[in-house]
Amino acid sequence: MASARRDCSGWEMFLPRCLLLSVLLFHPTLAKVCNDRTKHGQDNSWFARDGENLPIMVLMPMNESALMSSISQGIEPAVQLAIQHIRESRKYSFSLITKIYDTECDNAKGLRAFFDAICYGPKHLMIFGGVCPSVTSIIAESLEGWNLVQLSFAATTPVLADKKKYPNFFRTVPSDNAVNPAVVKFLNYYNWSRVGTLTQDVQRFSEVRNDLTSELEKADIQIADTESFSNDPCINVKKLKDNDVRIIIGQFDEHLASKVFCCAYNLNMYGSKYQWIIPGWYQGSWWEQANSTNCTTKKLLTAMEGYISVDFEPLSARQIKGISGRTPKEYEREYSRELQQKGVESSKFHGFAYDGIWVIAKTLTRVMELLRVKQRQNTFHNFTVDDREVGKMVLDVMNETNFFGVTGQVMFRNGERMGTIKFNQFQEGQEVKVGEYNAIADVLDLINNTIRFQGLEPPKDRTFVRQQRRHINVLLYSILSTITILGMLMAGAFLFFNIKNRNHRLIKMSSPYMNNLIILGGLLSYASIFLFGLDGGFVSDKEFETLCTVRTWILIVGYTTAFGAMFAKTWRVHAIFKNVKMKKKIIKDQKLLIIVGGMLLIDLCILITWQIVDPLKRTVEEYSLEADPQGRDIAIRPFLEHCENTHMTIWLGIVYAYKGLLMLFGCFLAWETRNVSIPALNDSKYIGMSVYNVGIMCIIGAAVSFLTRDQPNVQFCIVALVIIFCSTITLCLVFVPKFITMRTNPDAATQNRRLKFTQNQKKEDSKTSTSVTSVNQANTSRLDGLQTDNHLDGYTDIISLILIEEVTMQLIRNFTDSKDGEKSILKNHLEQKPQAQWGSMDPSRINRGPLEDINSPEHIQRRLSLQLPILHHAYLPSIGGVDASCTSPNGSPGSSPRHRHMPPSYRVMVSGL
Repeated sequence: MASARRDCSGWEMFLPRCLLLSVLLFHPTLAKVCNDRTKHGQDNSWFARDGENLPIMVLMPMNESALMSSISQGIEPAVQLAIQHIRESRKYSFSLITKIYDTECDNAKGLRAFFDAICYGPKHLMIFGGVCPSVTSIIAESLEGWNLVQLSFAATTPVLADKKKYPNFFRTVPSDNAVNPAVVKFLNYYNWSRVGTLTQDVQRFSEVRNDLTSELEKADIQIADTESFSNDPCINVKKLKDNDVRIIIGQFDEHLASKVFCCAYNLNMYGSKYQWIIPGWYQGSWWEQANSTNCTTKKLLTAMEGYISVDFEPLSARQIKGISGRTPKEYEREYSRELQQKGVESSKFHGFAYDGIWVIAKTLTRVMELLRVKQRQNTFHNFTVDDREVGKMVLDVMNETNFFGVTGQVMFRNGERMGTIKFNQFQEGQEVKVGEYNAIADVLDLINNTIRFQGLEPPKDRTFVRQQRRHINVLLYSILSTITILGMLMAGAFLFFNIKNRNHRLIKMSSPYMNNLIILGGLLSYASIFLFGLDGGFVSDKEFETLCTVRTWILIVGYTTAFGAMFAKTWRVHAIFKNVKMKKKIIKDQKLLIIVGGMLLIDLCILITWQIVDPLKRTVEEYSLEADPQGRDIAIRPFLEHCENTHMTIWLGIVYAYKGLLMLFGCFLAWETRNVSIPALNDSKYIGMSVYNVGIMCIIGAAVSFLTRDQPNVQFCIVALVIIFCSTITLCLVFVPKFITMRTNPDAATQNRRLKFTQNQKKEDSKTSTSVTSVNQANTSRLDGLQTDNHLDGYTDIISLILIEEVTMQLIRNFTDSKDGEKSILKNHLEQKPQAQWGSMDPSRINRGPLEDINSPEHIQRRLSLQLPILHHAYLPSIGGVDASCTSPNGSPGSSPRHRHMPPSYRVMVSGL
């Protein structure tokens, strides 16, 4: 044995011997000799005698220089107190003897301590202890071969929960994973369904996070982001913020916790919008001891305010007398006295060590009872039991443990303690208990009015986005609708005026039917404004899609109707006055209606094809998040409804192209008829003004509307004002001059009727004006041609009569000038040759035939004196062209302003006939 000690001593200096020791540990059959030689004469009848001292192996670091030795120093008083209370209870027929072996939190030294206890110590029935995770896991893995059961009071590492690898391991302290069901329960309590995790890259914390992930998935809680870090957590904390993680579950030690909260402070991830949940096993005032950041303590405390820490409950809050006959408070007082006597610091695991000794006592008592029963049932007097059977019995009895201790209800589930988890909140520089979770009952109990959040309510687990429609302001819609109604009333007044005076010469000459179509187009354009102002706030989504189509159709058809009618009647004026040959040209309103109908048919073809191939649909455009103007913990995501389709640009291009051609055609007609100076007929000036204003406003309106598509109020205001302006200016330019003329001078419609012909006609007239006789002949032939068409009616009759009067007035002026010229020539001739004038006849005149004589000035004057009154009195009364006082042939034509420019001689001749 001494040789064995010498072989084992200093083994850490000789690696082969260390490996050999490991082989012995994990192959107990090879170490059987060591075990047999160290029994010290003990037999297997320990269960049969009362008052037996039962040895228990205690493994924990005791050296003050060892890691976690502070835990062990506070454990020994609790263990001794438990043994004392067991002895005092007089319920147990044995005494527990503990032998502490110092593992020094070192794997090699821990293995050596365990081997020494096996080889040289008494035959231990159980192993109590295990503080350092690495040492505990190595020893626990070999327990099955030694037929020993280990009960730990401080090993919280989740690795030891693997029953396949560590079947003989139990612990009275909940593992680190035990807090995960409590955390999930806490999250569900506040309806937090979206969280993020921030984990230190260490095995202990990674295992907890993996188990937490599983628990969260079972609870249907979304893990928005999972971040791990080793040294600098700031990058990972920022990622959590970027992913809008509000509820953050941290797994890191206190040394890195200060860095985490420093980063949180710099990133403004604290306060009413965030909730941090971290481990609760940190040392007191850890933020001061472990602060290695550039943040001051004040900044750290600001960021830490309100965090929730989760850890097991060291002592039960229920003041019930447990298995020892003492309440947790009573035990704590006795424990405190023991600490004072021994001069050591308290350990947070002392309650679990105390209950652990009671677990061992109850387990061994039950095992002894079972063995004694078996002994009585056995007929052989030399009843013995081997270590394997005892070990299995201990394992089974441990799983049945259930009693109330100082740490609460003590029971195991697959070797894991079903304990109580406490929740603390950091409030004003200190942690305050706010609730606890009972793992056995699966109940979360929060203390009333103790938990305090930074805001008026618990933080949201995400930035709750409230969809907010960007709709048209009701007041703006009302104002523009009122203006639109006024415009429609104005259009209705123009319609009434046009229908009432449709037989008046002024209105009749301006094509009343076309005027009605212009008004109808304006009304349709006005009506589209009401539809443009409706959005999803007033109608459903399906109705909105219908509105998209209806308002587009109404606006396009209204535009074509108004300007198509205006351009059609202008085309008629152009067709009549550009008829150089003066042939009869009858263009009735039915033909103009066909022209307008053709334009509308093109519109319908475009619109129907558009609707079938690529119909307008409701689309939603979402914008970036905005802060709530009322300061609530929500974000506003504005959205706007549009009427769009796949090939919107192509269809708009087709419509714009067609309307642009229509505008160009109108401009062409207006330019061509600019010299027709009959006010009742020629709207070219007003058409030009309308086209100019409409074109400019449409271009500006379309551009501004496109640029303000994300501002529905501005867009609607621009569109509505453009439509109102274009419709109003068009209607006013067409009807206001007629209304003013009718009120001031009803006969002015046909005054100033001097025709202005084209440049070719002017050149031709200037050439023919060199001869008075040739002018008279041309005008006479034009008059005769017009008179042959005396069967015309309607609009063309009016134009023809105007032309007749124009030609007639021209002839009268020419003959007047001719007569004055002949008189002057005759006078000069008489002065030069008086005798020849009276004494002889001009041979050319004597030889002139009858056809030449009828074209003489005398004959033409005679014909005009007969034809003019007939035409004047036959046509003009039927269209309102002559006053009643002038309808009689005997009336004086000089009373009419149209005859005031006639010479007196011709006026007498006409009136006389």
